[in-house]
Amino acid sequence: MSKLKILIFALFLAPSLVFSQSTFNTKKLDSLMDQLSAKNKFMGSLTIRKNNNILFNKAYGFSLIKGNGSKKSTVETKYRIGSITKTFTSVMIFQLIEENKLSLETKIAEYFPEIPNANIITISNLMNHRSGIHNVTDDSTYLDWNTKPQTEHEMVTRIISHIPDFIPNEKAQYSNSNYILLGYIIEKATKKDYASNLKERITNKIGLKNTYYGGKTDIRANESYSYNFEDGKWSQEPETDMSVPHGAGAIVSTTNDLTKFITLLFQGNLISKSSLDSMTSLNEHFGRGIFSVPFFERKAFGHTGGIDKFVSALSYFPDDSISVAFCTNGLDYNMNDIAIGFLSIFYNKPYEIPSLKEVHVAPELLKKYEGIYSSSDVPIKMTIKAEGDKLTAQGTGQSPFPLEATSDTEFTFVAAKIVIRFNAKKNELVLKQG
Repeated sequence: MSKLKILIFALFLAPSLVFSQSTFNTKKLDSLMDQLSAKNKFMGSLTIRKNNNILFNKAYGFSLIKGNGSKKSTVETKYRIGSITKTFTSVMIFQLIEENKLSLETKIAEYFPEIPNANIITISNLMNHRSGIHNVTDDSTYLDWNTKPQTEHEMVTRIISHIPDFIPNEKAQYSNSNYILLGYIIEKATKKDYASNLKERITNKIGLKNTYYGGKTDIRANESYSYNFEDGKWSQEPETDMSVPHGAGAIVSTTNDLTKFITLLFQGNLISKSSLDSMTSLNEHFGRGIFSVPFFERKAFGHTGGIDKFVSALSYFPDDSISVAFCTNGLDYNMNDIAIGFLSIFYNKPYEIPSLKEVHVAPELLKKYEGIYSSSDVPIKMTIKAEGDKLTAQGTGQSPFPLEATSDTEFTFVAAKIVIRFNAKKNELVLKQG
């Protein structure tokens, strides 16, 4: 049995970056994004705004890949933003609180008495993920039904089919179920559907022309499909039906609209200062529909999102009045590393654009790395296989993942921030993650 040395470093949030200047190297930023796009590491859009001024706004890659019928992305391309939807839902809940139609202490038994612990779970518990309600999108059968339309009754039935994960307010644990229910509560409190509320309360109010409750992707409306990179090419991903994520993840938007939304939110155009203070008040890292992202001595507020193969992030730095939105419809690189890259360039921090040059390792050398590696220090084994000029790795009970050579002895799996270094003479490998 070969040896496995594992060094694991946990990274919860990206390091911070400080804004102290008004100019930045736009050519370097564009060069980073162009290179990532050219090497099929990502497709998507990036917008950086200061107050009402757009400082950077570009799109890369394609919204549709279909031979001669492919369509390049533009700054008007719309993406499914996944869980950034939760910030919009939270804003509408606070608006209803200001209208005295709800309160943070309203018990959800008023709307969903059939949910376990409904008589003690509050609106606030849903908003900061302290309800104990199981995350319905973790359902083992999720991929069997997520592409099919779901009614409110069907979704609530799925939610209550799971026993609670913990006693309400005992701790915080992220659950899409919380915001699916909040979306329904908005509808019940207003007697209007979520899409109408979104339009009346936010998008029409502050002039977001490309933000709405999504449906089946319409490429003619500048909406984008999402893609997975495999076997050297992008393949289109099946679409989740938007009735599934609802208030937790059903919004479609552009990066331009997203930066405008969060800027105007913090400028007081959507909810009062006291509501914003409550929204951004953290309890075990969670605010209400928002969380904090520390960058050195700076702190941003925002949210991330993921649905199908769309990945997105939205942040606002109150001290600098800077908002950043990054949406992708195809990603084969660690998003955190991309964010650190473009923010480092924007804030004029030392940063070297990574070399994405392909390294080819002789198949006979790769064969020497094959084997099952183990260590007495960790409970998993790592199986390494060579297939032609490629290596794959597979941990115990996990799916295999491809390794990309950065040298004859070092390989990476960027999506999970894994680096593996082989020592064929000692018949061992060192694995670093994070």
